[in-house]
Formats: sequence, structure tokens, C-alpha cells
Amino acid sequence: MDCSTHSSKESPDSDVVLSKAMPNPGRPPWGLKWRSSVWFITLVVGLGITTDLIVYSVVIPVLPFQLQGLGYNGVSALVGYLLFAYSGGLVISTPPIAWVSERYNARRAPLLIGLIALVSSQVMLMEAPTYAVMVVARVLQGVSSSMVWVVGLALLCDTTPEKYVGRQLGIAMSGLSLGLLIGPPVGGALYGRFGWHGPCVFGILVTLVDLAGRLLVIERKEAVRWGFDPAAVVAAIDSESGPASSEGSMPVVAVGLDGAGVVDVGVAAQTELMPPAIRLSSMKVLGKLARSSRALTALVNSLIYGIIYSSQEPALPLHMQRVWGFNSQKVGLVYIAAVVPTLLSSPLAGWWADAKGAEWIAFICFALAVPWWGIVIIEAHLGLFITAFALENFFTAAVIAPLMAELAAVGRSLEGVGYAHIYGAFNLAFGVGSALGPLIGGQIFEHARKGWMVLNIVAVGLIVVALVLSFIYTGDRPLVTRLVARVQLPESDPSQDMPDKGPGAQNGLDGTREA
Repeated sequence: MDCSTHSSKESPDSDVVLSKAMPNPGRPPWGLKWRSSVWFITLVVGLGITTDLIVYSVVIPVLPFQLQGLGYNGVSALVGYLLFAYSGGLVISTPPIAWVSERYNARRAPLLIGLIALVSSQVMLMEAPTYAVMVVARVLQGVSSSMVWVVGLALLCDTTPEKYVGRQLGIAMSGLSLGLLIGPPVGGALYGRFGWHGPCVFGILVTLVDLAGRLLVIERKEAVRWGFDPAAVVAAIDSESGPASSEGSMPVVAVGLDGAGVVDVGVAAQTELMPPAIRLSSMKVLGKLARSSRALTALVNSLIYGIIYSSQEPALPLHMQRVWGFNSQKVGLVYIAAVVPTLLSSPLAGWWADAKGAEWIAFICFALAVPWWGIVIIEAHLGLFITAFALENFFTAAVIAPLMAELAAVGRSLEGVGYAHIYGAFNLAFGVGSALGPLIGGQIFEHARKGWMVLNIVAVGLIVVALVLSFIYTGDRPLVTRLVARVQLPESDPSQDMPDKGPGAQNGLDGTREA
């Protein structure tokens, strides 16, 4: 079974080809094979996430100075509300975007519309004469961000075979860390050299590069009409390469078309592209997800991730200034030291989720993150703090890829639920978390007696909740189920505790349980 659309079902005959997908007459589009390939789609989606995070973060270090230049007082609170406006736009726009994308099976058009909205919002923010206009611009940025996260991730899953979804999502999600790595230091440097317009123009230029990539994308459904299925290419290479390739990285290579423009039978897909059997309203989709313990756990953990990931943003610069006397440039260097390791953790976690199941890597990453969130409380040595902060981010950022892979696995087993629905729900949960995180972190740091310590203790508590939920509910065969089986059958084969196949190897589709 491949990750085409949620409603794609396995054919009774394993040798079924895409005979029902009649190729278009005439000449195929230029670059059909690579423009629709899994790796090019991954690159474009990853670039979109990077662009989104650059646009989000490039103005964060300079917003206070711009507000002061406009004559406002109490700028720290005003900056917080601007961050909240971005998340608010993301949350509000997610349900209709997910519905439209699934209702009309559209991916490329919403992505292009999102980029137009992003450019417009940046021009509006750059020329904003008042705070109210800046708020509107940030809301519009949140709306465009929603299109990237919901539609872009759905596009990636449409194209990627099921067994490689975690790996490709992990690679694409590296754009989150890369955007946060580039945005703040570049924004500060450009502001110092060119003023307020510098960071905004940089964001617009990056967006235009992203636009070029999105214009080149050919969706899988369009490629199939020309007799070429990028998911079938990967499946064919996998079957020819044998089991050794299923665990490692496998490049997508082009498969030639025959004279009639139809994919060769030897490399045909093992599934058919079929229209959705049923279409559900947004409320019915949410109802189905709420009744699935796996989906609900993944969404709650996404909410927790959004809260803890963003809760330190308003407090960290002030904490480092108070303890070590750091200025904004030194704080930026600490951020870079912490973000660089996360460029590796997300792809590695995605690969592990494909190979062994999301339950293992999610539990391990949450467990290994806990001590480092506690160690950052210690104020004795700067080197210890930076090391702990980097490892905290490394393990925390790694959980996002298995969470997304878990949601994709659940979505494939729920009739009428598509990938845009799934990642719309994820975007909603993460958006609410990222909106609440800065507010919670800022209030705790400002009003608690030992604000930094209390803030991180709260984060540890939330991570422990996610850890327990992952242990009980995540995966085809949750870890608690494995543990109980091991206790009840002590003489059973211990190798059963480690899955030898990826998610979905047991219980048919993915063993989703209803709460």
C-alpha cells in the first residue's frame, strides 16, 4: 500500500497496474519525472516550511525597535500580541483550508495562493504605519502559513509510499529548524545595516524563491494522467533492490515511458488512484479523530510540543541577560548552537519511525528530553547551560516527525479522512500550542518568584504527560501492550518486543483503536 490518497485501497490483485489512469494524448510536460518525484516534492515542501519560519522569525528580534520608532510604549507586550496574531491566523484558517483541499482534491493551487498571501502580508508589515496594520499583516502571515503546513504536508504524503512517509516528513520538517536558524540573526544584521525594510525585503526574496519551486511542482494525480506514477517508481526500486534497501536511503530514479506514454508494466504501482469513497464534514472528521485513541494522543502531544517549544522564546533572552549579562547578539549565538543539532534529529527520527514504528522513537525522545529541561535551570556554568539547551532542543524537535507519521498511519485507516484533514488537525493543535506557549512562558517568567525554574518545571510536567500517553497509546502495538504481553508470556520470543517491520505491519492497516 502506498501513501497516495487516504482513500486509495489495496487492489485484490497485487499485480494491478494503473490501467484505469488513461494517459493524456500529446507531449508530456517538461521535466515530468523529476518535477513529480518524491524527493523534489520533499525539497519543495521543506523549502516552504523554511520560508514560513524565516518570515515568522526574521522580524522577531527587531520588532521592539520598530514599535519604539513608531512611538509605542510597553513594546514587550505588543510584540507578544503580534506573535499571538500570527498563531491566531494560523488556527482560524486551518479548518476551511483543510476542508477545501480535501473537498476539491487540490494541493498546488492553495500552495500558490498561500505564497501570494505571504508576499502581500510582508509588504503590508513593511509599510505598516500603525500597530493595528501590523496585527492584520501578522494574521495574514498565519493564514499563509496554514496553507504550507496543511496542504504542503498533504501533498508530500500523496506522493510518498507509506513505508517512507516518516523519513520524508522528517527531512521536510528540518526546514523548521533551518528557518529558525536563519531568521533571527539575519534579521538583526539586516536591520542594523538597512533598517526596518531590510528584514522584510529579505523575507520577500526568500518567498519568491519558494514560489519558483511551487510553480515547478507536478502533483501525483497529474503525473499519473501522463502515465507516470512517482510512488510506483519508489515501490518498483524497492522490490527490485530487495529487503536491504527498505531500511536505508533510496533515491528516486526516473522510469522510462513506453511509446504510448504508459508506465511499463514491470514498474507499475501496486495500488490504484481512486476518488474518495465518501466525503465527511469537518465536524464528522473531528469526531472520527476524537474517537481514535492514537489520533487523539498524537494531537495532544502536538499541542504539548507547541507549548513547550515556544514557551522559552520570551524568557530566554531575559534569563541570559540577567545571569550572564548577554546582549542580543550573544543570545542569537546560543540559539544557533541549539538549533544546529535539530537539523539532524528530525530526519533521524523520521527514518526510525519508518523502520521500527513511531511508538519507540516518540517515547525515547520524550524520555531523553526530560533531564535536559531540568538541567537548564542550573545557573552555575554557561557551558553546561548551552550543552543542556542544545540537547533539550535536539530531543524535543525529534518528536515531530514520528507524531506526523503516526497521524498519517491513523488517517489511512479512517474512511473519509484525508491527509489534509489529518494535517489540518495537527496544524490546529500545534497552532494553539504555539499561541499559548509564549503567553504562558512570559507570564510565568514575569510573575513567578523564580520564573525560569518554574517555567521549565511546567515544561517537564507536560513532557511527562506526553511520555505516558506515548507509552500507552502510540503505535500499531503500543509499548504498554508489548510490556504486558512480555509479563504474561515470559517464555515468549523476546524479539517480539522489537518490531521487524514498519508501522502498519500488524493488524491490517494500522490497528487504530477507538477510545
